[in-house]
Amino acid sequence: MELHAALDEAGSLVIETREQGLRRARALLRKYIPAGVRLSDELIKERRAEARRERQK
Repeated sequence: MELHAALDEAGSLVIETREQGLRRARALLRKYIPAGVRLSDELIKERRAEARRERQK
């Protein structure tokens, strides 16, 4: 088993597996992303809109 060590926001040492770290990171992000929103879809929409603006110049 591979473990990862890092310091958290409070400066405490956190030792966890990759899976535990991913779960913790996803939980943190969920606070800022509304339910049902896929960031990949949002990025694609933004890039397509930018491409349309560039073509109009």
